[in-house]
Amino acid sequence: MTETTKTHVILLSCGSFNPITKGHIHMFEKAREHLHKTGRFIVIGGIISPVHDSYGKPGLVSSRHRLTMCQLAVQSSDWIRVDPWECYQDTWQTTCSVLEHHRDLMKRVTGCILSNVNTPSTTPVIGQPQNQTPPIYQNHNNVNHKPNAIKLWGKISESLGKICCTRPQHLEQLRILLLCGSDLLESFCIPGLWKDSDMEVIVGDFGIVVVPRDGADTERIMNHSSILRKYKDNIIVVKDDMNHPMSIVSSTKSRLALQHGDSHVVDYLSQPVIDYILQSQLYINASG
Repeated sequence: MTETTKTHVILLSCGSFNPITKGHIHMFEKAREHLHKTGRFIVIGGIISPVHDSYGKPGLVSSRHRLTMCQLAVQSSDWIRVDPWECYQDTWQTTCSVLEHHRDLMKRVTGCILSNVNTPSTTPVIGQPQNQTPPIYQNHNNVNHKPNAIKLWGKISESLGKICCTRPQHLEQLRILLLCGSDLLESFCIPGLWKDSDMEVIVGDFGIVVVPRDGADTERIMNHSSILRKYKDNIIVVKDDMNHPMSIVSSTKSRLALQHGDSHVVDYLSQPVIDYILQSQLYINASG
């Protein structure tokens, strides 16, 4: 398979990132490595999308802090970017809405019709004419300081531009895939937690890449959900080393290490993130 016939992929990861850990970055790197090894995909970008403050998770620090920590964690990466769109909305957004937003954004930036677009988006975030370049992010308090599409996409936008401008015959080979750990995959099996219609879109229309953690049995998890079984071919499981130290790193362990002054925090978080946490006095007590 030649480069022009491979599926070009953008990996999107949603979550609290409270705080972002080395494990999160490891997940992106392992997913990209695995997809490239299949010979069927080229990963052209990664997007980190922190959840809105109204998500209501105990100990969730302000999105202002979480966005800054995410940006510090990926400042040396030439392919992973942080997207503030979720945080700037009026309220919490579903994972399905976030995926649809990025699908629409890519269509506007590149003019592409993506391969995993089966239905029109219902995400009420963009209302400007297609031939203009309107502000992508809306914050009623200070619109002028919000990032525009060009700043946000960076290297991703450049890669997309090359695909769209030089290889128009292969535009159908461009996809957004949800990147997640096995814990999110397992949450699909909890009755009532996810809408079936959202799961159909996430797994059926977009597809997911799963990096297992703590020896999770992804095959068993998928067999517990009729929707996961139905779209099994759209679920890519990364074969990671379960003994890799990053496979057990989590935000919860990082917060506990910070609260107890545990020196192992340097194994969980990058130094710029640790410095910011200490400077901002975050996670110094059990309430976050």
